[in-house]
Amino acid sequence: MISVTWSGVTARRMARSYLTVPATGVRPADIATALCGVHAQILSAAELSIGRRIAGATRADVQRALWEERSLVKTFGPRGTVHLLAADDLPMWTGALSALPSGAPNHPDPVRFTAAETDQVITGIGDALADGPLTVDELTAALEKRVGPWAVERTMDAFAVKWPRWRQLTSTAAHRGVLCFGPDRGHNVTYVDPRTWLPGLRPNDGDPAARRLLARYLTAYGPARPKDFARWLAIPPRAAIELFRKSADVLERVDFDGEPAWTLAGDTDMPAEPPSGVRLLPYFDAFVVASQPRERLFPGAAARRAQAGGGAGNYPVLLVDGVVGGVWHLRRTGSRIAVTVEPMGELSPRHRRELADEVALVGQVMQATATLTIGSVTVGAHA
Repeated sequence: MISVTWSGVTARRMARSYLTVPATGVRPADIATALCGVHAQILSAAELSIGRRIAGATRADVQRALWEERSLVKTFGPRGTVHLLAADDLPMWTGALSALPSGAPNHPDPVRFTAAETDQVITGIGDALADGPLTVDELTAALEKRVGPWAVERTMDAFAVKWPRWRQLTSTAAHRGVLCFGPDRGHNVTYVDPRTWLPGLRPNDGDPAARRLLARYLTAYGPARPKDFARWLAIPPRAAIELFRKSADVLERVDFDGEPAWTLAGDTDMPAEPPSGVRLLPYFDAFVVASQPRERLFPGAAARRAQAGGGAGNYPVLLVDGVVGGVWHLRRTGSRIAVTVEPMGELSPRHRRELADEVALVGQVMQATATLTIGSVTVGAHA
């Protein structure tokens, strides 16, 4: 059995995530493919996640790929959260995510839909969106007419208000390939039918799609264990164990610092040099969310400072030589960006120079003039 170390695995993950050297000659969609999706609940964070990984790119390149070229699609991806996915990968994603069970808790009665009601509502969503983009309110009205008042009762708790019941199915509808995001209409999001937004879209068969998704994940973030994959995708651990079992013919077991882990067969080479340098990663950057074991990525004080509620990505993080070494915050005023970085230890002169370069890179990607302050980050998570 081949043995690998945290240092080598981290260096490989950084290289494959384009954090060692920015990519050249690639599209924003290629980055989304390599990262297995880019978290986009905060769209500016997704723009920075992608833009910083392509030499010379700006947020405008990401926006163009999303809304004009449509080589990226904004939809509900891993963990039922908003992601940018490569449009070419959407058949795989929808096939896999619609076939794998969700680990998310069910809504209580009488909010929860039965399986038959779920099918009715999702069919209604697809039918309504076939007529063009709709806001949440417009889609709610359309579902009341097409499905019935029971589908839109305001019984779903959300942010101190009551949402219509159908909204519990937005991620399920996306995973079945009948809903994704369209361009905002003023301050309102719109949903569109991905089959018209991306003509020819057809979800892949579930089992092969899930196996392809596992292979993509292990290429980017392996070696890994079934529980790591389950945590990343928010599926029950037993479903991940079964998927690893079905994929055994293409997997190889390795010793990862004394623990068993898996990678694709033959894909065991690690960089000779340890991870090095300073990186500023935005909210929910894919590298931070997917890399396991998380206690190695967030050592000691980093776990307390940078993981609000135990979740990775709740704060933008300062990566120092491959591990989380601080948090940071960005405040934009017009064409200027003020970056505050809070290291959790003393930065060497080399790290300070690299941090200045990172701040300049953030400014370039976000198309603004950036300034750096080293001090305390006083805002909370998701600020």
